[in-house]
Amino acid sequence: MGVCQVLFPFPFGQEWTWLLGAWAIAEVIMRIVLLGIIPGNRRPTTAMAWLLAVFLIPSVGFVLFLLFGNFKLSKRRREQQEEVNRRVRAVTSDLSDPVSVYSGPEWVKSAGELNHRLGSLPMVDGNKVELIPGYHESIKAMAEAVRDAKNYINAEFYIMSSDSVTDELLTELEKAAERGVTVRLLFDHIGTLRVKGYRRLIRRLKAGKIQWKRMLPLLPIHGQWRRPDLRNHRKIMVIDGQVAFTGSQNLIEPSYNNPKHHKVGRKWVELMSRLEGPIVPTLNVVFATDWLSETDESLEDQLRLPALPSPGQVTAQVVPSGPGFATENNLRLFNTLIYSAQHRISICSPYFVPDDSLLYAITTAAQRGVNVELFVSEKGDQFLVHHAQRSYYEALLTAGVRIWLYPEPFVLHSKHFSVDDDVIIIGSSNMDMRSFGLNMEISMLVRGEEFVREMRDVEADYRSLSRELTLEEWEKQPLRSTVLDNLARLTSALQ
Repeated sequence: MGVCQVLFPFPFGQEWTWLLGAWAIAEVIMRIVLLGIIPGNRRPTTAMAWLLAVFLIPSVGFVLFLLFGNFKLSKRRREQQEEVNRRVRAVTSDLSDPVSVYSGPEWVKSAGELNHRLGSLPMVDGNKVELIPGYHESIKAMAEAVRDAKNYINAEFYIMSSDSVTDELLTELEKAAERGVTVRLLFDHIGTLRVKGYRRLIRRLKAGKIQWKRMLPLLPIHGQWRRPDLRNHRKIMVIDGQVAFTGSQNLIEPSYNNPKHHKVGRKWVELMSRLEGPIVPTLNVVFATDWLSETDESLEDQLRLPALPSPGQVTAQVVPSGPGFATENNLRLFNTLIYSAQHRISICSPYFVPDDSLLYAITTAAQRGVNVELFVSEKGDQFLVHHAQRSYYEALLTAGVRIWLYPEPFVLHSKHFSVDDDVIIIGSSNMDMRSFGLNMEISMLVRGEEFVREMRDVEADYRSLSRELTLEEWEKQPLRSTVLDNLARLTSALQ
């Protein structure tokens, strides 16, 4: 009896028997081959999740791996990123390293050195950084800055929309372009495409003089293809190299143009920052890099870091990260700061799905006596991510982390954390594996007593509105919820 008849002793015809047998042998070979390929340069948890998918459903798992298994940008983009890094390093090579006379704790300077080596951008003194916690207030602040623009405006956002909330800002951008200001605009293709009103936005942009491009476009008929879920998640606006904005907010109304959200009153809660001083040109370097990647136009003059007046007393450093870098810049920074904490850590992340290293850093901090708190939404806007996040609550609570649940129907979308009274991190990066490996993100390290006090006020406001989740309450969760959370946690590792 042949091997195919042993594998499939059913009354199929001879041709079908051989076909099914060949398929079974191919699946065995596929499993063996991928066993040696998948673990390469991946976290063990990620590799294990992919291997499990391939072994349980070989054909489907293999197709998914082909589509989503490559977490790198194209070779051309990676080379462009390294070239920009080389130019920036050359510009700052004759300056102190980092470019700061900051005299605080040694671990802060060490973190600045790490950031400089990984992201090439220096730590700089003399900045003015203001927090803007209001959703509509940040849109108005950006519109006012655009109204005063003289030379150029560079803006990139993950999601953009033309709606009643963003209309004032878009109108000011259009007016600036009409009066001769160079207005460059980038938005993530898929991130913006999936919100209501995409076509209306495109029609509006085509009708004006704004120079605009989609970031990481997926347009196969134009030869533009990559892993479908890679995203440019950055939020940046720079005006004349003098004023800048960055933080968590997209350019869209606070319910994301979704009738279901409007019906239940769900709105996104954000936190943006307005910047002046030497930090602004370093943030602009990140935009110039992304503009080069999407247009092949080099903004050579904007890769320099000119000397600017010092309007404030804040020390700051921009930290770009994403698949264009060989290292996970944001994850390395977060771990470094958390391990350095002596007294207090306050974390706000809408999507908290840490890898093992970050989970160990946070729980270890709590176990050695640091007061650690985590602000998250009581009910998340993304089903699988929310349940994956919940799967970490028991480990956090057991270690002594205090978890604050921001009330539904609001989505606490702010992304920041503070360490002792020394350092604030604010930007676009979540504390999840997507932000560490797949998204292009922007974070900013900030040091300054006044700014820390501002952030403490924001944290106190969140705390006053939230309720604390206790270990006793969590242990009463039904088994079905635990099973769902753990299954969602498994899918989160498929990167």
